[in-house]
Amino acid sequence: MAGALPDATRSDIGERFERDAEAFLMQHGLIPVERNWRCRMGEIDLIMRDGETLVFVEVRKRDSQRFGGAAGSIGRQKRERLERAIGLYLSGLNRTPPCRVDAVLFDATRRAEWLKNVFGD
Repeated sequence: MAGALPDATRSDIGERFERDAEAFLMQHGLIPVERNWRCRMGEIDLIMRDGETLVFVEVRKRDSQRFGGAAGSIGRQKRERLERAIGLYLSGLNRTPPCRVDAVLFDATRRAEWLKNVFGD
């Protein structure tokens, strides 16, 4: 595919934005629990604690607003994979705390936008 980034470069960029998102959320009082938690179901970019609430964070970056920008890139399949991964993560805990799924979105200017409770469940 012409213009596609090599996997190592894409991975480096993703990690940089995940670290930026983590720092951004820490500035807003959230406490890091895990970064890049992986399982056979998928990956959770960040797991943070907001008081007693466990927050699962999807980090997205898009330079263009075409096709809905960063928010529009969290489609049905991504949601399903994320929900399965969260279920597996929670199954390993002694008790299930209150939870929510947030997204931190970055645009071409690297400005962060924090969307809370994106699944609204």
